[in-house]
Amino acid sequence: MIKSRKALSLLLSFAVLASSFLMSACHEQVERHEFIVPDAFDSMHQYEITFWAKNDTNINQTRIYNQAIEDFEALYPNIHVTIRLYTDYNKIYNDVITNIATDTTPNVCITYPDHIATYISGENTVVPLDNLFTDPNYGLGGALVRFNSPSVDQVVPEFLDECVINNRHYAIPYMRSTEALYINKTYVEALGYEVPDIVTWDFVWEVSNAAMAQNADGTYAVNGQSVMIPFIYKSSDNMMITMLRQLDAGYSDNMGNIGLFNNTTTSILRTVADEVGQGAFSTFTVSGYPANFLNAGQCIFAVDSTAGATWMGSDAPLSDIHESEIVDFETVVRPVPQFDTANPRMISQGPSICIFNKEDPQEVLASWLFAQYLLSNEVQIAYAGTEGYVPVTTMAQQSQEYQDYLNDPAQYSIKIAATNMFLDNIDNTFVTAVFNGSTSLRNAAAQLIDSTVKSVRRHETINDDYFDHLYAEVTALYRLDQLSGAKDSRTDLGPLPAESKFLLTLLGVVWIGIGAYFITDLVKKRKKA
Repeated sequence: MIKSRKALSLLLSFAVLASSFLMSACHEQVERHEFIVPDAFDSMHQYEITFWAKNDTNINQTRIYNQAIEDFEALYPNIHVTIRLYTDYNKIYNDVITNIATDTTPNVCITYPDHIATYISGENTVVPLDNLFTDPNYGLGGALVRFNSPSVDQVVPEFLDECVINNRHYAIPYMRSTEALYINKTYVEALGYEVPDIVTWDFVWEVSNAAMAQNADGTYAVNGQSVMIPFIYKSSDNMMITMLRQLDAGYSDNMGNIGLFNNTTTSILRTVADEVGQGAFSTFTVSGYPANFLNAGQCIFAVDSTAGATWMGSDAPLSDIHESEIVDFETVVRPVPQFDTANPRMISQGPSICIFNKEDPQEVLASWLFAQYLLSNEVQIAYAGTEGYVPVTTMAQQSQEYQDYLNDPAQYSIKIAATNMFLDNIDNTFVTAVFNGSTSLRNAAAQLIDSTVKSVRRHETINDDYFDHLYAEVTALYRLDQLSGAKDSRTDLGPLPAESKFLLTLLGVVWIGIGAYFITDLVKKRKKA
């Protein structure tokens, strides 16, 4: 009996010890992704880091990147940066996913938080930056940083909040934009209307339908041409997401629960179908780039990013159509159409910068220093000047150089108008929840709009059965049934480490042994009785 009790005591002791180890291992699972900042940067070792970026085929942006690399390498001669340029963020995303599998990710990458949410579903792929933000020596505004770096509180909070995934900052914002409504004011007034300071959806639909009036020869009265699509939206996903947010309707929550398929969504799609049926509306995916139609006098309302302002208007410096096709008109910029003018809502968007984990913490620190340099005034102001982007730091926004830029009469007026509109409405912007699968949900939102537009143009019947079929088709296409209700990557700690799995198995065996002991002991007592 004494031996049995000793055995039980040993088993219980082992169970407690195993539980302690397991708790420690689980705690390590929570903490193991935290980056430990080296005490000092090794300036004697040579570091080769790769930087993947997008430049919109704008040669000025390429020059700014190259100049930034040259200036940074002058400050840190032992860090050598190699840039790889892309023309599409989705291509960056696809290449990163491919390279994660082969452990050949870049060091620094310009991407979107939705994409980062997928990157971090792998194990220890992207560096959480919170410790780097606050490090007194190498953090934002750190004492040993060799350039004028912004402090944490000098990064616009609304922009920095967009970079939070899994309750940590996995990125820093690089540039920000919103959407703008670019309006052919000349045509609006020719139709007997005045452009309000804040445009409503009803106003856009009313004017767009008025613009469909035709002459006896079939040309449109407002422009005298055979082509007129009064309203074209560049990003179908943003259109759906923005309208849902303005109406306080479902889209998704922070836990990854999908609320896209609701009565408000159906109502929006019915309106889209009605307006397409009138010939008053289309999207970029279906008809083409809205700026081309706007500049040719074949569109009155064009929604595109403020970063696309240099393509908009009769005098647009980056117009894609031949100058012989351009029609002379007055362009004005407004926020995107609203349902409630007293509570305007518009989406905040733009690229962010993430850093990929490497075995050598010094290499990660070198990557962080370069990423941080992209927040310096030299880069922020120069890059913002290429298009309608807004710098992400108050240090840059409030600088005399940037204020001079905003008041420079030599700058394209529509670009400055779009920039100022965004600066005036930063408090009215919103972002969508980021989780592993949020990119698929965004694509699904776009698909709903574009599919409805295409169906109307094909003369398909739009009714309840149509929407039931569309929702099921889109759900299957983007595998949304596998996302809805799933745990958000914001709270996903990833797979348990091997030692934790071993301890769980061993702990199970121990408790089985304890259970077996009590059963055996109970049987013996009954036999004696």
